[in-house]
Amino acid sequence: MTVSRFGISIEQELLDALDEFVVQNNFSNRSQAIRHLVNKNLVEHKWQCNNKVAGTITLFFDPHKRDLLNTLLAVYEDFYDEILSTQRFMLSPERCLEIVAVKGIAKRLTELSDRLISIKGIQHGKLSMSRFD
Repeated sequence: MTVSRFGISIEQELLDALDEFVVQNNFSNRSQAIRHLVNKNLVEHKWQCNNKVAGTITLFFDPHKRDLLNTLLAVYEDFYDEILSTQRFMLSPERCLEIVAVKGIAKRLTELSDRLISIKGIQHGKLSMSRFD
């Protein structure tokens, strides 16, 4: 990979925010932070363009909520082509972490994530996707 250098002009307030971002995310320098932000923007653009992506859907829930596990399974069956694997961790008797590994068209994975996160009893959910192609 060829690395190119370039200079930019940036307002002091934005530069201060960038420096804070570098510290908060443990980047070694501004260049690393800017590369991360550009790549993140490209990935999010791919989500909108419906390219192939891979990622995870992370869910937190109480496994004892009525019909929650059956509802999850029904959604998983509707998206069997996109789901690579699921893994469940019991964090406490009433708190469960489930990680769903997925790959496919971004729009379809977003639809899957929205369906899962909106299930009654899901306390928190998040979709993370990265470039696949």
